[in-house]
Amino acid sequence: MTEGILDGKLALVAGVANKRSIAWAIAQALHGAGARLAFTYQGDRLEDSVRKLAETVGSDVVVPCDVSSDESIEAAFDQLGQRLGGLDILAHSIAFAPAESFEGRFIDTSRHAFVTALDISAYSMVAMARSAEPLMAPRGGGAMVTLTYMASERAFPKYNVMAVAKAGLECSVRYLAYELGPAQIRVNAISAGPVRTLAAKGIPGFDQMEAVIEARSPLQRNIEAGDVGNAALYLCSPLASMVTGTTLYVDSGYHAMGM
Repeated sequence: MTEGILDGKLALVAGVANKRSIAWAIAQALHGAGARLAFTYQGDRLEDSVRKLAETVGSDVVVPCDVSSDESIEAAFDQLGQRLGGLDILAHSIAFAPAESFEGRFIDTSRHAFVTALDISAYSMVAMARSAEPLMAPRGGGAMVTLTYMASERAFPKYNVMAVAKAGLECSVRYLAYELGPAQIRVNAISAGPVRTLAAKGIPGFDQMEAVIEARSPLQRNIEAGDVGNAALYLCSPLASMVTGTTLYVDSGYHAMGM
C-alpha cells in the first residue's frame, strides 16, 4: 500500500497538458500517496486546462514557466519557493521538436530543429534541477524524475532528433544524480513504452509501435499512463531511497528482447 507514503511532501509536476498526458497520471499517483502538488504551464493556451485539473487534486499552486527561458524558470521557482516553502519532488515531463523533424530523414534535420529539441527536451531538465536544488536541499534532499524513450539507444524510424534529445536527457540524469547526490537529491528517468496521449498522435508509426510491443514483449500488452504514474511514485518515494542515476523501463519488458 502506498497511501500516505508521501504525506507532507511537496511535489512539482511540469508538463501537464490535458487529462490524458503522462504528467497528469504522475500527478494523480503522487496525490494519491499524500503529496501536495504544484504545477507549471507554458502559455495562456494551457493555463485554464492546467488550473482546472489542479483543482481536482486540491491544488491552487499553478505558475507559468517557459522552459526555453532561464529567467522564466527562475521566476517560476521563486514563486514556488514563496508559496510552498520548499520542494521534495520534481516530475519533469517536457519534450518538443518541430513537427517537420519527424517527417523526413534524420540526416536532413535542420540546425534549428536540432537545437530546439535538445533545448526543450533535455536542457530544460538541467535548468529546472538547478532551480529546484536550493528548495530541496534544506529539506534534507528530494527526488527528481523525467521521462525518456528507448529510441535513445536504438533506432526507431522517424523518431529522429527526438531520439538524440532523449539520449542527452538520460546522460544528463546521470550527471545530475552524481552532482546532487551529496545533498541527498536523487535523479532518475523512466523509459516508458508507447502511451496513447494526444502528443503521441504527432509521431509517425505510433500504431505500429503499439502493435510490435503487444506482439513481441514478454507481457504481450501495451502500457497505460497509470503504469508510468506508479513507477514515478516508486522513484519519488522512500521505497526508492537508494535508487539514483538510473533509467527504469516501463514497457512490458520489450527492452529486454533481441527480436
